[in-house]
Amino acid sequence: PFLPGDSLLFVVGAMCGVGLMDLGLSMALLTAAAILGNQCNYAIGRHFGPRVFQWENSRFFNKAAFDKAHSFYEKYGGFTLIAARFMPFLRTFAPFVAGVALMTRRKFTFYDVTGGLLWVCGITTIGYLFGNVPWVKANLDKIIWAMILIPGLVVVAGGIKSRFKRAPG
Repeated sequence: PFLPGDSLLFVVGAMCGVGLMDLGLSMALLTAAAILGNQCNYAIGRHFGPRVFQWENSRFFNKAAFDKAHSFYEKYGGFTLIAARFMPFLRTFAPFVAGVALMTRRKFTFYDVTGGLLWVCGITTIGYLFGNVPWVKANLDKIIWAMILIPGLVVVAGGIKSRFKRAPG
């Protein structure tokens, strides 16, 4: 995913800390979005089921990332869904893998809600506390720009690097 979730949660928390947004409402909306996003990803994985194991790399499917998430899921089961919230690349595939593995909706929802609450509330609270630091209040605009630009530059650099890697010669 293009949007760096951890950074977004942190920035929203900091904005709440300086009084630009309401903390409770922000956490409620972000938690709902996180849970619903995973529910959709789970449903897609459940729809395709085990035939996913035969898929090859494509523009929309990274076999290595899927295999890594599946291996983690096989080792840790439902806990994967909680831990994955804090691991950016695993976060993308964990609910999908749970669907492919035919985890029950009830069990999935328990881990999804638990992980979503811990992730959103935890990182947003850290951002909120950070936003209450006087220096941060005075420089929040610069901090937000840095948190947007730095991940953006990393994505662009990665794209350029992969283009040169594929180029013949």
